[in-house]
Amino acid sequence: MIPKGWKKVELGELAEFVNGRGFKPHEWSDTGLPIIRIQNLNGSDEFNYYNGEYNPKIEVQTGELLFAWSGSRGTSFGPHIWNGPKAVLNYHTWRVVPLSERIDSRFLFDSLKLLTAKIEDEAHGAAALVHTQKNRIVEYEIKLPPLPEQQKIAAILSTWDRAIELTEKLIAAKQKRKQALMQQLLTGKVRLPGFKSQKWQLRKIGQFLTESRIAGSDGENAKKITVKLYGKGVLPKIETRKGSSSTKYYRRSAGQFIYSKLDFLNGAFGIIPPDMEGFESTLDLPAFDISEELDSRWFLGFVSREHFYSRGLGLANGGRKARRVNPRDFLNIKIKLPSLPEQHAIADVLEMAEREVLRLALKLDALKRQKNGLMQQLLTGKVRVSSTQGESQYAST
Repeated sequence: MIPKGWKKVELGELAEFVNGRGFKPHEWSDTGLPIIRIQNLNGSDEFNYYNGEYNPKIEVQTGELLFAWSGSRGTSFGPHIWNGPKAVLNYHTWRVVPLSERIDSRFLFDSLKLLTAKIEDEAHGAAALVHTQKNRIVEYEIKLPPLPEQQKIAAILSTWDRAIELTEKLIAAKQKRKQALMQQLLTGKVRLPGFKSQKWQLRKIGQFLTESRIAGSDGENAKKITVKLYGKGVLPKIETRKGSSSTKYYRRSAGQFIYSKLDFLNGAFGIIPPDMEGFESTLDLPAFDISEELDSRWFLGFVSREHFYSRGLGLANGGRKARRVNPRDFLNIKIKLPSLPEQHAIADVLEMAEREVLRLALKLDALKRQKNGLMQQLLTGKVRVSSTQGESQYAST
């Protein structure tokens, strides 16, 4: 149903989709205009530059609307507002240039966002990487209200965008602060009140971790476990087909420390959660019982620092693509260990910092869901906007 005063219009009637140019590596320079590539649409501020002749049509100004017609589903693919400096556009992305004053570019951006899931479903490509074509994109229709209503809708949705952006920046700042706290507190560079006079002891990891090898089932029957990279947790492993009955598995227990031999250098460490008691893994994911003199939270934080695991290259055995860190070598690593009470205190501080990040992440998720709901209502005309004394209000149709 089309609201009164609205109409359906094909995108090709509203905007020109101007493709970027395929800049070759030999054309890159250290000076000139930045080249906008897919990674720059995802937030990277690392650029290659171009200092030669180009078509002015691919010159992009701050605040312009772009559409990545080839990219990762749910991330880079689709519309973007360019917030970077004046630049030139690489291939795989269109400049979306309004053809008429009757279309507000911000309203067009939000309309394209609403369309993106449908465009992705109908696009070509693999499950994660998709692409669409110009002769297809211009045929998609959006519902177009009069320009004043477009502008009011865009202003409302921009309010949520600003709140989302602010929350994302706050999360990034809190995460950076937490990383700094980890590096300072977990290494003793900064000491908490009440512990400054206590010396840390140089200990081998094997003095408080013991490898567990309780025999379990086999690859066909085991409830399998996986360890995420960069200290991001332990999860059940989901497989589309059963494993081999000839592969031996070992029973794992809640509270054990576990890591991946193959992904040690990528921070694949974790503590097995209570709901994964009895899950199993092969010896490629060794698990360890933790002595009572060690706070598992402190230890997980210590080994999950990039400064720790990235220095383990000398421990890794095997070829360049299959370097494994064996338990014997891991347990021989010496670390400086504070007293158990100080471990508890440090872990509590870091836990509070993590809870703050999680609180903001929940707020961010709520803001995004609210905006998505508003988009569904406002961009389809299910809810109309009106103006009273210059302020936008909602009015149901």
